[in-house]
Amino acid sequence: MIWNPWRGCHKVSDGCKYCYTHKGDIKRNMDTNQIIKTKDFYKPIEKKKDGSYKIAPGSLVYVCFSSDFLIEEADPWRMEAYLMMKERPDLHFLFLTKRIERFYEVLPSDYTESLTHLTIGVSVENQEQADKRLAFFSKLPIKHKNIICQPLIGPINLEPYLDGVELVVVGGEQDINARPLDYNWVLGIKEVCIKKNVSFSFRQCGTHFIKDGLSYQIPTRELMKQARKASIDYVALKE
Repeated sequence: MIWNPWRGCHKVSDGCKYCYTHKGDIKRNMDTNQIIKTKDFYKPIEKKKDGSYKIAPGSLVYVCFSSDFLIEEADPWRMEAYLMMKERPDLHFLFLTKRIERFYEVLPSDYTESLTHLTIGVSVENQEQADKRLAFFSKLPIKHKNIICQPLIGPINLEPYLDGVELVVVGGEQDINARPLDYNWVLGIKEVCIKKNVSFSFRQCGTHFIKDGLSYQIPTRELMKQARKASIDYVALKE
């Protein structure tokens, strides 16, 4: 289930270069840099005629996958969105962000007690952004943490930042001009995840993929399929 209370975003770092949202909006003749509230804003609390919620209890709800939940222009709306998530402890919400440094500016003081049913994933694409975003992220009192290395455009050492993280997702860049994904970078991250007992998922190859010194160009429809064929996902052992 996807809930986009607002849409639109701005490019903030190298990983945004071939952002799927921006590319899709160009095809639809839409301005991605215009941040707007959507008609689905109240989706989590919409009810049926019998009074029950339209979104069934136990659902996983992906939040703001056409924007960033912490984007500045959404500051006037975010508290209301937060209250809706608070109203639905029977759901599990998940959002990804490249703006984790805004955490204390925009989330309420009772966050850690009231939103234990929320996972926050921080997106990093190279070591520079990992050191910048994850050094801050690692200190936050968040119950459920993910790290998203997608698109991965360079090797990353995540070991200093994996305490308290539940899942690391890795994937390549999707575009005819995409920067290549080296399989050795993927395996390096997996090794560290195993060492720290953090679940790992290889989500998709890049359009341009390097393995054993050979370069491949992979069709978009095959990116996830080829990653699954590698069969290198790791599920953390329960402590």
